[in-house]
Amino acid sequence: MACAAARSPADQDRFICIYPAYLNNKKTIAEGRRIPISKAVENPTATEIQDVCSAVGLNVFLEKNKMYSREWNRDLQYRGRVRVQLKEEDGSLCLVQFPSRKSVMLYAAEMIPKLKTRTQKTGGGDQSLQQGEGSKKGKGKKKK
Repeated sequence: MACAAARSPADQDRFICIYPAYLNNKKTIAEGRRIPISKAVENPTATEIQDVCSAVGLNVFLEKNKMYSREWNRDLQYRGRVRVQLKEEDGSLCLVQFPSRKSVMLYAAEMIPKLKTRTQKTGGGDQSLQQGEGSKKGKGKKKK
């Protein structure tokens, strides 16, 4: 523990980690969600978290090949970890509006749905959901 305390908060090793599972409303708390389900986002990606955090002025970097240990799905969509710097070298906060890791997670979850990529995808996603529901109804009628 003495070694960790001796290192500067500005070292990349000391940046906080945010995995997409922390913000995913499809996950339970046991599966790794860390914010309330009402504020969580549907299937966020590490790239989206990075975009939101860097846009607000946080020092961020993406580790694409890292995986959350509780994530059973090994698809590329679920890979990635974002490292965010909360404190400067002297121990003061980088941005006053983000005093804790939870504040960063809540901000990211709030801003991800407002991304241009998300607003464009929702139009196409609704159509595919409607098609899926139609096929399910058909299957139900056949069983009767």
